[in-house]
Amino acid sequence: MMIHDVTALAGKHKARKRVGRGDGSGHGGTSGRGHKGAGSRSGFSRRHQFEGGQMPYFRRLPKLGFTNVRFKTRFWVVNLGNIVAHPDFAGGGEVNAETLINAGLIRDTSRDLKILGGIPEGESLKVTLSVKANRVTASARKMIEGTGGSVHESGTRRDRVRGIDRNSDDQTPKNLTKKLRFRRKMAAAAAERAAKSGSQKNKG
Repeated sequence: MMIHDVTALAGKHKARKRVGRGDGSGHGGTSGRGHKGAGSRSGFSRRHQFEGGQMPYFRRLPKLGFTNVRFKTRFWVVNLGNIVAHPDFAGGGEVNAETLINAGLIRDTSRDLKILGGIPEGESLKVTLSVKANRVTASARKMIEGTGGSVHESGTRRDRVRGIDRNSDDQTPKNLTKKLRFRRKMAAAAAERAAKSGSQKNKG
C-alpha cells in the first residue's frame, strides 16, 4: 500500500494491538517484547537519550560557546641570571623586548614580557640595567634598582583595563570592574555587620 492508496474508506483509527494472548494472536508468547532482559519485564523504562550504552549523541557533539582561555595573559619569561650571563648584557645596558629578541632570549613580541629575579645562589647583580617590560617581579626590581638601574613596567592588558599603574607605589585598581565592585560591596557589608555586632556587645 502506498500513501496515495490511503482513503477515507481505509478508516481513521488503527486496531489496538492486543498482547499477551498466546501464539494464536500473531504476537507470540513474548508479546513483541523479545526474550528476557530488562526490556521484557513490566515496569521497565529508559531515558529517551539512552543509546544502549554507547556514548550518547549529546556527549559526542563538540563543546562550543564562550571560554576565557583566549583572554589568558601569556608571558615570555626571562630570568635576570640569563640576561647578565649573555654577552650582549655583560656590561649592562637597556633590556626590552627588542634587545632580548636580538640576543635570542625570547622569540618575538607576540606575548608580554616578564622579568624574574632568578640569579644563581651566591651571586648578585653587578651591572646596571635599564629594564622596560610588561611585568617585573619585586625581587628583580629590588636587584636592578640596587645597582643604580631603572625599571619601567608598561603593564598587561588586564592592568590597563583595571587602571593599575605598575610604576607607582599605589597599585590598587582605579577602574572598578564588576567583580571588584562586588568585592568592595561585600567588604563594606561585612564591616557594617562587624560594627553593629560590636556596638550591641558594648550595650550589653
